[in-house]
Amino acid sequence: QVQLVESGGGLVQPGGSLRLSCAASGFTLDYYAIGWFRQAPGKEREGVSCISSSDGSTYYADSVKGRFTISRDNAKNTVYLQMNSLKPEDTAVYYCAAGRPISWSSGDEYDYWGQGTQVTVSS
Repeated sequence: QVQLVESGGGLVQPGGSLRLSCAASGFTLDYYAIGWFRQAPGKEREGVSCISSSDGSTYYADSVKGRFTISRDNAKNTVYLQMNSLKPEDTAVYYCAAGRPISWSSGDEYDYWGQGTQVTVSS
């Protein structure tokens, strides 16, 4: 059974850090690009970051560049999103997805999705 499971979300103060994990089962992550997306209440889903399957190239939304870092550990079949200098506007449900997108931020081009993990940035 193909499954992606996110973890690591929670409540953090502005300026704090969290590390999200995306663990895969039923398939090998390194054959896919892995994207992180987020959706805040009342807002559209937004592409946050992606790491490619081929050469490990990374991509980031302008809103998180310099603050978030995506990485993968193929031995653990897991992708991580390190989030530093968090802001209240980063509050959202974060999802990871696996696929072979042409456009990394296009969620419709991903095949598998996790259930999401809540990130809340508040004092």
